[in-house]
Amino acid sequence: NSLGIPVEFGFVPGCESDVQALKKLPLAVAAESRIYGDSAYTDYQLEEDMKEADLVELMIQRKSNSKRPDQPWVRFIKEQMRKGIETTFSEIKALFLRKIHAVTFKGFLLKLVMFILAFTLNKLTP
Repeated sequence: NSLGIPVEFGFVPGCESDVQALKKLPLAVAAESRIYGDSAYTDYQLEEDMKEADLVELMIQRKSNSKRPDQPWVRFIKEQMRKGIETTFSEIKALFLRKIHAVTFKGFLLKLVMFILAFTLNKLTP
């Protein structure tokens, strides 16, 4: 959201492409929402399908050789939003310990969720 608080997240294997991971998210967002992503999420058909079916607009940054280049003002908005997203990732990562010790994979994921929850609570409290 505009405060930099994650509204939805998921964990996928590193070998999975960003677009495939995006397709797995439930995307339980309000109609007419905008979801911002970097160029790794480029999938023109998915963008069209989501806008048509869910009225959700995927605002994906375009590569310089894109088949569908953005207008300069749209590119600027996407760049600014992406900077905010990257800042949020950095702030969450700053909460991490140098090493996250976990005995099981589920324990590791639980610790990551707790870092995200701690970040969210820090953002919500004055």
